[in-house]
Amino acid sequence: MSAYIHTSISNGTGLIVLDRPKALNSLSLDMVRAITQALLAWRDDTAVEAVVIRSSSEKAFCAGGDIRFFYEAGRASPQAGSALVEDFFTEEYALNHLVHFYPKPYIALMDGVVMGGGMGIAQAGPGARLRIVTDKTKMAMPEVNIGLFPDVGGSYFLSRAPGALGYYLGVTGVTINAADALYAGLADHYAPLAERAALDALLASTPGAQLAAALAAYAAAHDAGASALAAGRDAIDRHFSAGSVPAIVASLKTDSSAFATKTLELMATRSPLMMCVTHELIRRGAALDVADCLRMERALVRRNFEHGEVIEGVRALVIDKDNAPQWQPATLEAVTEEMVQAMFQPVWPAYAHPLRHLA
Repeated sequence: MSAYIHTSISNGTGLIVLDRPKALNSLSLDMVRAITQALLAWRDDTAVEAVVIRSSSEKAFCAGGDIRFFYEAGRASPQAGSALVEDFFTEEYALNHLVHFYPKPYIALMDGVVMGGGMGIAQAGPGARLRIVTDKTKMAMPEVNIGLFPDVGGSYFLSRAPGALGYYLGVTGVTINAADALYAGLADHYAPLAERAALDALLASTPGAQLAAALAAYAAAHDAGASALAAGRDAIDRHFSAGSVPAIVASLKTDSSAFATKTLELMATRSPLMMCVTHELIRRGAALDVADCLRMERALVRRNFEHGEVIEGVRALVIDKDNAPQWQPATLEAVTEEMVQAMFQPVWPAYAHPLRHLA
């Protein structure tokens, strides 16, 4: 279904290769459909005992959704996005749900850039997942930078990160490395690139039924090193447990450390409204299951496109590249609680929600 997705079965393992290197494997609707089709076909296929998903290059596993497509389609119908945008998010989130509850070992080799939609096809449920990071892993949920919010289940997996790490990662959109991903519970194993040949040989030679155990044994011998998140955990928890984005900023302003200064500078470039929405999203997500998190995010996407924040963010950072988004509101002080709560208002009655069938 997609020229950018290659699938094969060998030795009991179904292999999915993302092959759109010029776009850092950004997901198109056709790519989402091709991955979904493969996973559905293999779910009950006795010839497939495990699934591996990886990139054709070490530069990026997946940089997220195709935001140029969002911009072009969203502008065509700015009140709610085009039908293709609607289809994309509905089918992407359904794929995220499929991945999370996949009944067979699901192994994601997260080389290079792993952001947004890339996280959605890597963060499988704990019963079957193996998320492998490498020296080149650059992981983030950076949506606030383009006027969006951490979706693809971000409300679920960020809200379950230790302490206030989920709020920190979601509200700032900061990029982390392999050691940080392991510390935050967003990865399971580290595989050094210096031994990539050995890892590839293991993936090729091990029967699918034994692959998860073999990878765990392989990774146990490797250490990703010290985590900056671990070193800064006390400060992160202190500031990002403040209860709201304005309170977080106020707390950071009392701190003269390099961490606080850098974090304030970073937050000053983000969408004020979407930082506040993200904080509320993660707060709500902590009390919801995966399906309800995805349903909440799906309605929130519609509200975001109605507002137009993501269209402006993509214009400024990707299309015109003036790096001067005109956020609405322009300042954090102008964001009201009513604005934030309005973004969470239901779009459809429960019986008509496009993800109503997710269990």
